[in-house]
Order: sequence, then C-alpha cells, then structure tokens
Amino acid sequence: MLNLFDASSSKFCNQVSRRNFIKVGSLGLGGLSLPQLLRAEAQSGKVNSHKSIIMVYLPGGPPHQDMYDLKMDAPAEIRGEFNPISTNVSDIHICEHLPRLAKMADKCVFVNSLVGSIGQHASFQCMTGHSNRNQPSGGWPELGSTLSRLKGDPRATSPAYVNLSPKMRHTPYNFGKNSFLGMAHTPFNPNGEMKGDMTLNGITLDRLNDRKSLLQSFDQFRRDADNSGTMLGLDSFNEQAFGVLTSKGLIEALDVSKEDPAIRARYGKGTVKEQGDAAPRLNEQFLLARRLVEAGARVVTLSYSFWDWHSSNFKRAKENFPDFDQAITALIEDLHQRGMAEDTTVIAWGEFGRTPQVNKNGGRDHWPRVCNALLAGGGMKTGQVIGTTDRLGGDADRRPVHFQEIFATLYHNMGIDVEQLTLPDHAGRPQYLVDSGYTPLPELM
Repeated sequence: MLNLFDASSSKFCNQVSRRNFIKVGSLGLGGLSLPQLLRAEAQSGKVNSHKSIIMVYLPGGPPHQDMYDLKMDAPAEIRGEFNPISTNVSDIHICEHLPRLAKMADKCVFVNSLVGSIGQHASFQCMTGHSNRNQPSGGWPELGSTLSRLKGDPRATSPAYVNLSPKMRHTPYNFGKNSFLGMAHTPFNPNGEMKGDMTLNGITLDRLNDRKSLLQSFDQFRRDADNSGTMLGLDSFNEQAFGVLTSKGLIEALDVSKEDPAIRARYGKGTVKEQGDAAPRLNEQFLLARRLVEAGARVVTLSYSFWDWHSSNFKRAKENFPDFDQAITALIEDLHQRGMAEDTTVIAWGEFGRTPQVNKNGGRDHWPRVCNALLAGGGMKTGQVIGTTDRLGGDADRRPVHFQEIFATLYHNMGIDVEQLTLPDHAGRPQYLVDSGYTPLPELM
C-alpha cells in the first residue's frame, strides 16, 4: 500500500488535525490498477482538450427563493426575512447576504426556473442529469465519468475526473458510482477535505523504482508466455502509472500551501463545522478545484455544506451564504484573472428547491417543482437571469429549464454534440448523453 499524506500536520480553524490520506492500493485508483485505467483510456480514443468543468454540489437543496429569486410581493410567511440588493447588472437583484456575487453578476448566469427534479435527497441527478429509475444496463455515468471517457488525455499525469467530496455516511450523497463506462472512469478521490505537503510516505523514488523493476520482472514472465502481442504496450502504461504517482504537477496541485497567500485569503477558510452527515464548508476546496483544472483535470466535483433546512432557515442562511459567497466569487474571479474562464465552466446547484411557505419551525421543506442553478465561465453569455417563477416562487412561469438542458449545455461547452454522440451500455445498446429533445440553452450560446 502506497500512501501520499499531509506531512504538514496542519489544523483547520477548529484546531482539528486533518491528516487525510490518498491510498493507492497496489498502485491502483478506485479499485482498478492504474496501468489498466490508462490502457482503458487509450483504447477509448479520446481527444485532448483544455476545456473543463467545476461542479459545486449543494447537498440537501438550497432555498431558491432566498438566494437569487426573492419574492418581495408575496405574503410575509412566504417572502421571508431577507431583502434584495442591486447587482452590477441593472435589472438583476439577489439576496443581501450575497454581496460579492452581486458585484460580479455580469460574470454569472442565474437560472431561476430549473425543473425536472426527481425529488430525492441524492447527488445522482446533479451528477448524471438523469433519474435513477429505469437505468440502462450498467447504470448512467456521472458527468465526470463521461468526460473522462471522451475527453481524458491518456498521456496526462492528472486524472481526468477528480472528486474532492468527503465520503458521507448517507450514501445517496456520495459520488463515484460505477456505470456502464466501467471502473476506469470513476473519479480519483484524494479521500480528504484538504491537502498540505504531499510526500511519498516512507518510500524514496529509488525505492519506488525498485518496486517498478519488480513489477517488470513479474510482467516479463507473462510476456514470455504470451503469443498474442497484448503485453507489448504494458511497459508504457506502467511508466505512466508511476508518472502519476510522482507527478510534480499533480502533487503540487493538491498542495494549496504553495498558492499565493493573498489568493488563499481571497477564497477564505469557511468552517469545518459539519451539520448532520453532510459536507463541511471548506472554501479551499474551490481553490483546489482550480489548481486541479490547471494541472489537467477535465471535471472536478465538490460538495459544499448542507442545505436541508427544515428549521431555522434564515439563521442557517446567514451562516452559509457569506462563506459560499466568498468561495464561489473567488473562484470565478480567479478563473477570469488567469485567462481560464473561457474554457472552464462553473456550476453550483442542489437536488431541489424549498417550499414557498415557511413552516412552524422557521424552515422550508422539500420542493422538487422548481429550484435554481448558478453558472459562470465556459464561453457563455453571462450577466443574465434565465426563467422566472410565479409570485410565490412555487412554479416556473416563464422559460422552465430542465436539468437535462443544463447537461446539454455543459457537454456543449466541452465541444460535444449531444444530438449525435452515443456511448454503448453493458448490453451494447447506444445511449445518448441526454434524452431526445433536450438541447443546449440558446440564451447562453
């Protein structure tokens, strides 16, 4: 077992040590040996690309009518406690507790009429775009798995799909489910919220090379016994596997301590306080996502906080909104300053919205009929709101946008035509990436 670990023994703001590990069993990722993964990627014939997606999942369902779609004309029990503020786009107003986002609304798209939620507390729909019912043979792949299959570079030393989310006890919130694309395209998960200095745990490069030689000696026996020629390319894949483990680019990307302190301060710390079984608010995950995209990742996903506020909705919003506001705007600003915004799409969303009616405990309950999404970058036309809801915020009344339209847009931003491309499931049947009739949002093209 080879461990890459945080040698800094640093503590987060609650003084809890976070010595989290990347465990690479038998030089493998996600249960598949890394040479096998690289061979599978090479066989898929993917095209090299610099385009990428950062998906921020807000588990539990954020309150749409308290963020970007405040209903000031509604009764008090629906309107809530917050007031709208102006943004740098004249006709866009958002919550007063998102002031940084208000100052860069021109770089964002607010989708206020998102429909088609399956109404389940799970990451599945946000990760795949599909319902988990009546799946094809092998199951629907996550966005990152699909793009690993189509856009991952077999020569890269950074995995195409990286999931930064911590493992949660409630499995419906976890990412990385296997699908008809196979284990080769499940995400690489560093298995910890943050990373400090990444080092080889007790293994020098010389010792690692000794292990490499040992593997080659075992392979030589198989190669000598093989008459089919299938072993001929094995050495190159082993070379790349060791390259990933010793990659300066990947190791440095996971080490946010190397980042400019001023930029780290711009993202903020957030807090490691966990609510229930969901994700902590770790703002540096946003920074880590940007660093991984720079290192070559095509899709980076992360979970941020917990938004299932059946009680104390407004108190929790006052705690969560400022941290989210700081992290998401730092990411968007950072991408623009580095010239990455044109090629990097950012999306932040949850699995459904919240009830218009505030309940007796001051909370909002589950509401799958409408929710919202925030988009940025990706070469899209930003500085706009797409769709509206009715006076009470309960239903989309103009330009409903389906989850699958969002996915069609994400694929379009990666250069993929969802009306033409198919992938075979385990039964050999071709599967389109989104259902028939769903196309990229023309407002953003």
